[in-house]
Amino acid sequence: MAQTRNVAGADIPLLPRTNSNARENKLLILRAVFNVSTSIIGAGIMSIPATLKVLGVIPAFVLIVLVAILVDISVDYMLRFTYRGESKTYAALMNESFGKIGSVAVQICVMITNLGCLIMYLIIVGDVLSGQGEHLGVLQELFGIHWWNSRNFAILFIVVFVMLPLVLYRRIESLWLSSALAVLLAIVFVVICSVMAITAILKGQTVNPRMFPKMDNETSFFNLFTAVPVIVTAFTFHFNVHPIGTELGKSAAMSSAVKISLVLCAVIYFSIGIVGYLLFGDSIMPDILVNFDRSSGTSAISSMLNDVVRLSYALHLMLVFPLLNFSLRANIDELMFPKKPFLATDTRRFVCLSLFLLTVSYVAAIFIPSIWYVFQVTGTTTGVCLAFIFPGAIALRDVHGISSRKDKIIAMIMIVQAVVTSLVTIATNVYNMSGNRS
Repeated sequence: MAQTRNVAGADIPLLPRTNSNARENKLLILRAVFNVSTSIIGAGIMSIPATLKVLGVIPAFVLIVLVAILVDISVDYMLRFTYRGESKTYAALMNESFGKIGSVAVQICVMITNLGCLIMYLIIVGDVLSGQGEHLGVLQELFGIHWWNSRNFAILFIVVFVMLPLVLYRRIESLWLSSALAVLLAIVFVVICSVMAITAILKGQTVNPRMFPKMDNETSFFNLFTAVPVIVTAFTFHFNVHPIGTELGKSAAMSSAVKISLVLCAVIYFSIGIVGYLLFGDSIMPDILVNFDRSSGTSAISSMLNDVVRLSYALHLMLVFPLLNFSLRANIDELMFPKKPFLATDTRRFVCLSLFLLTVSYVAAIFIPSIWYVFQVTGTTTGVCLAFIFPGAIALRDVHGISSRKDKIIAMIMIVQAVVTSLVTIATNVYNMSGNRS
């Protein structure tokens, strides 16, 4: 390649190194795919099989695909308005359209949603290590029941010696390797479960899945809506769009990473849903990992595979934890200390916030009995706001004049369906709770 020399004597290529740039772009997109996928695949996958029990196979598949498509559209709205304006965070994006009220609304929703997810991760880790109810955890099965493998102590150990070192990373890009490992563990989890399901099928030990929901006197049509918050929460990662997209630096690259991640996650979700339903049928728990114990009565599952399945996904959640903690910590700092220096440059504030969030997550995980309750709360309130209502409202407000008529129609449909579905689900949950008490 022809070269010229500058005054300092450095060799400068006359033509750009396009091959090198192309490889760098692919690597950036790959890293973004890992981070986006890790943000998406979290606690939601554990309750996907339970949604198949509620909805049936075909409606659940349709709902997963529909939510994935709507999430892709909503993220596209966010990216287009972000790169047209000057916003660097989700809160700043809402501030451009709706002022201070919009930015505070996003920050509150992000805090509640992410905190709920972090609590669910610790609940699941506790289920794996120390069990739930009549189901024993891995530590209890291996060593018996002792004070040191109790739920409280096991979660505390993980928080101090695993979570704390990871949440102290100050750049989200530094977590891409752990994100890649987390995605790999999720795939390993699905593959092992699939092998177990195939083995069970060959031995004739599987349960025939229902294609459509079972409607009888005990099941109301409105109970079907309780599966929606699980799917919505499972695909909500909008709070990490800006941290990941900012470091990626290119709208088209981020859009590609999001599409790839959504397809990958939808396939993983539906696969584990089918596999879990085939293995356990209507006895499946809201946290499927609880079913993978030695008392499950499923002869196709060996003790070793049981432990591998549970521990692999528990490790996956431990690696996902710092990614969600990153955006939660950033939003709290932006809300409480708007005039302070950048959080990563203030060691004292950074460490104090990190320790506070870990403490709150730990205490809540000890007192909340099941992840299903968290899904119902976040999925019907803050989750739908972050995933659908806020992006749709941004497109409708159209402060930069870039929304087409089609964009506004889709945004309106998105908001209406989110509001109606959430109201029906909340009413159903309240009715069921009052019925159980009576």
